[in-house]
Amino acid sequence: MPMTTATGGTATDQAQEVGARAKEQAQEAGVRARSRVRDEVDRRSTEAGQQAGSAAQALRDASTRLRDDGNEPVARGFEQVAERVERAGGWLRDADGDSILRDAEDFGRRNSLAVVAGGLAIGFAASRLLKASSRSRYESGGGASSVPEATRPPATNGPGFTPPPPVAPGEGLTGTPGTPPSWQAEQRRP
Repeated sequence: MPMTTATGGTATDQAQEVGARAKEQAQEAGVRARSRVRDEVDRRSTEAGQQAGSAAQALRDASTRLRDDGNEPVARGFEQVAERVERAGGWLRDADGDSILRDAEDFGRRNSLAVVAGGLAIGFAASRLLKASSRSRYESGGGASSVPEATRPPATNGPGFTPPPPVAPGEGLTGTPGTPPSWQAEQRRP
Protein backbone atom coordinates (compact mmCIF):
# COMPACT_ATOMS: atom_id res chain seq x y z
CA MET A 1 0.00 0.00 0.00
CA PRO A 2 1.61 3.36 -1.03
CA MET A 3 2.24 5.89 1.68
CA THR A 4 0.02 8.95 1.28
CA THR A 5 0.68 12.40 2.61
CA ALA A 6 -1.61 15.02 4.00
CA THR A 7 -1.96 16.58 0.54
CA GLY A 8 -3.21 13.34 -0.94
CA GLY A 9 -0.10 12.44 -3.06
CA THR A 10 2.29 9.60 -2.54
CA ALA A 11 5.86 10.08 -1.40
CA THR A 12 7.05 8.84 -4.80
CA ASP A 13 5.01 11.53 -6.57
CA GLN A 14 6.45 14.22 -4.34
CA ALA A 15 10.00 12.95 -4.87
CA GLN A 16 9.49 13.04 -8.64
CA GLU A 17 8.10 16.57 -8.42
CA VAL A 18 11.08 17.74 -6.35
CA GLY A 19 13.46 16.10 -8.82
CA ALA A 20 11.73 17.77 -11.77
CA ARG A 21 11.93 21.17 -10.06
CA ALA A 22 15.62 20.66 -9.30
CA LYS A 23 16.27 19.71 -12.93
CA GLU A 24 14.45 22.83 -14.17
CA GLN A 25 16.41 25.05 -11.77
CA ALA A 26 19.70 23.51 -12.90
CA GLN A 27 18.79 24.09 -16.56
CA GLU A 28 17.81 27.71 -15.83
CA ALA A 29 21.10 28.25 -13.98
CA GLY A 30 22.99 26.80 -16.95
CA VAL A 31 21.17 29.12 -19.35
CA ARG A 32 21.90 32.14 -17.11
CA ALA A 33 25.59 31.17 -16.83
CA ARG A 34 25.92 30.68 -20.59
CA SER A 35 24.25 34.04 -21.14
CA ARG A 36 26.69 35.76 -18.75
CA VAL A 37 29.66 34.11 -20.45
CA ARG A 38 28.33 35.08 -23.88
CA ASP A 39 27.82 38.71 -22.79
CA GLU A 40 31.29 38.88 -21.24
CA VAL A 41 32.92 37.38 -24.34
CA ASP A 42 31.01 39.84 -26.51
CA ARG A 43 32.11 42.82 -24.39
CA ARG A 44 35.74 41.71 -24.18
CA SER A 45 35.95 40.85 -27.87
CA THR A 46 34.66 44.31 -28.79
CA GLU A 47 37.33 45.88 -26.57
CA ALA A 48 40.02 43.63 -28.05
CA GLY A 49 38.85 44.51 -31.56
CA GLN A 50 39.17 48.22 -30.81
CA GLN A 51 42.66 47.69 -29.37
CA ALA A 52 43.64 45.67 -32.44
CA GLY A 53 42.46 48.55 -34.62
CA SER A 54 44.70 50.93 -32.64
CA ALA A 55 47.63 48.51 -32.96
CA ALA A 56 47.07 48.24 -36.71
CA GLN A 57 47.11 52.01 -37.02
CA ALA A 58 50.37 52.17 -35.04
CA LEU A 59 51.88 49.56 -37.38
CA ARG A 60 50.76 51.59 -40.40
CA ASP A 61 52.36 54.73 -38.91
CA ALA A 62 55.59 52.80 -38.37
CA SER A 63 55.38 51.51 -41.95
CA THR A 64 55.03 55.06 -43.24
CA ARG A 65 58.08 56.23 -41.26
CA LEU A 66 60.11 53.27 -42.53
CA ARG A 67 59.02 54.00 -46.09
CA ASP A 68 60.04 57.68 -45.64
CA ASP A 69 63.45 56.49 -44.40
CA GLY A 70 63.88 54.41 -47.55
CA ASN A 71 63.35 50.99 -45.94
CA GLU A 72 60.66 49.72 -48.33
CA PRO A 73 60.92 45.91 -47.70
CA VAL A 74 60.48 46.27 -43.94
CA ALA A 75 57.72 48.84 -44.46
CA ARG A 76 55.87 46.38 -46.71
CA GLY A 77 56.14 43.70 -44.00
CA PHE A 78 54.72 46.08 -41.39
CA GLU A 79 51.86 46.96 -43.74
CA GLN A 80 50.99 43.26 -44.22
CA VAL A 81 51.00 42.68 -40.47
CA ALA A 82 48.81 45.76 -39.99
CA GLU A 83 46.27 44.41 -42.50
CA ARG A 84 46.08 41.05 -40.70
CA VAL A 85 45.73 42.70 -37.31
CA GLU A 86 43.03 44.99 -38.72
CA ARG A 87 41.09 41.99 -40.14
CA ALA A 88 41.31 40.13 -36.82
CA GLY A 89 40.24 43.25 -34.94
CA GLY A 90 37.26 43.72 -37.27
CA TRP A 91 36.19 40.12 -36.72
CA LEU A 92 36.48 40.52 -32.94
CA ARG A 93 34.62 43.83 -33.00
CA ASP A 94 31.79 42.60 -35.27
CA ALA A 95 31.30 39.03 -34.01
CA ASP A 96 28.87 38.40 -31.20
CA GLY A 97 29.63 36.24 -28.17
CA ASP A 98 27.71 33.22 -29.52
CA SER A 99 29.63 33.09 -32.79
CA ILE A 100 32.98 33.47 -31.01
CA LEU A 101 32.16 30.66 -28.58
CA ARG A 102 30.89 28.50 -31.45
CA ASP A 103 34.08 29.15 -33.45
CA ALA A 104 36.24 28.33 -30.41
CA GLU A 105 34.33 25.08 -29.84
CA ASP A 106 34.66 24.14 -33.53
CA PHE A 107 38.39 24.87 -33.45
CA GLY A 108 38.75 22.70 -30.34
CA ARG A 109 36.93 19.82 -32.01
CA ARG A 110 38.92 20.05 -35.26
CA ASN A 111 42.30 20.63 -33.62
CA SER A 112 42.11 18.75 -30.33
CA LEU A 113 45.84 18.00 -30.41
CA ALA A 114 46.62 21.72 -30.74
CA VAL A 115 44.32 22.49 -27.81
CA VAL A 116 46.00 19.84 -25.64
CA ALA A 117 49.46 21.09 -26.65
CA GLY A 118 48.42 24.67 -25.87
CA GLY A 119 47.09 23.60 -22.47
CA LEU A 120 50.33 21.81 -21.68
CA ALA A 121 52.38 24.82 -22.75
CA ILE A 122 50.29 27.16 -20.60
CA GLY A 123 50.55 24.76 -17.64
CA PHE A 124 54.32 24.49 -18.04
CA ALA A 125 54.67 28.27 -18.27
CA ALA A 126 52.48 28.75 -15.18
CA SER A 127 54.52 26.20 -13.19
CA ARG A 128 57.78 27.93 -14.15
CA LEU A 129 56.30 31.29 -13.17
CA LEU A 130 55.19 29.95 -9.79
CA LYS A 131 58.55 28.32 -9.18
CA ALA A 132 60.40 31.54 -10.04
CA SER A 133 58.13 33.64 -7.85
CA SER A 134 58.49 31.28 -4.88
CA ARG A 135 62.27 31.30 -5.26
CA SER A 136 62.33 35.12 -5.36
CA ARG A 137 60.08 35.30 -2.28
CA TYR A 138 62.41 32.90 -0.48
CA GLU A 139 65.50 34.87 -1.45
CA SER A 140 63.95 38.24 -0.61
CA GLY A 141 63.09 36.89 2.83
CA GLY A 142 66.78 36.20 3.41
CA GLY A 143 66.24 32.48 3.26
CA ALA A 144 65.06 32.53 6.85
CA SER A 145 63.20 29.48 7.95
CA SER A 146 60.12 29.50 10.10
CA VAL A 147 61.54 26.53 12.07
CA PRO A 148 63.15 27.67 15.35
CA GLU A 149 66.93 27.12 15.54
CA ALA A 150 66.70 24.75 18.51
CA THR A 151 64.40 22.33 16.68
CA ARG A 152 66.36 22.17 13.41
CA PRO A 153 68.36 19.01 12.79
CA PRO A 154 72.13 19.41 13.05
CA ALA A 155 73.97 20.57 9.97
CA THR A 156 75.70 17.87 8.00
CA ASN A 157 78.32 20.03 6.39
CA GLY A 158 79.57 23.58 6.21
CA PRO A 159 81.15 25.86 8.79
CA GLY A 160 80.49 25.01 12.39
CA PHE A 161 79.77 21.34 11.71
CA THR A 162 81.42 18.97 14.08
CA PRO A 163 81.04 15.31 13.23
CA PRO A 164 80.02 12.96 16.03
CA PRO A 165 82.84 11.36 17.96
CA PRO A 166 83.90 7.93 16.75
CA VAL A 167 82.24 5.05 18.55
CA ALA A 168 84.29 2.00 19.35
CA PRO A 169 82.75 -1.33 18.39
CA GLY A 170 80.42 -2.53 21.09
CA GLU A 171 79.92 0.94 22.59
CA GLY A 172 76.65 2.77 22.29
CA LEU A 173 75.85 6.43 22.60
CA THR A 174 75.06 7.59 26.09
CA GLY A 175 71.82 9.18 27.02
CA THR A 176 68.35 8.24 28.08
CA PRO A 177 65.69 7.16 25.61
CA GLY A 178 63.85 10.13 24.08
CA THR A 179 66.74 12.56 24.55
CA PRO A 180 69.31 13.42 21.93
CA PRO A 181 72.71 11.80 22.23
CA SER A 182 75.32 13.93 23.98
CA TRP A 183 77.08 14.92 20.74
CA GLN A 184 73.80 16.32 19.33
CA ALA A 185 73.17 18.33 22.47
CA GLU A 186 76.63 19.85 22.09
CA GLN A 187 75.88 20.78 18.48
CA ARG A 188 72.76 22.70 19.49
CA ARG A 189 74.44 24.88 22.07
CA PRO A 190 74.87 28.48 20.91
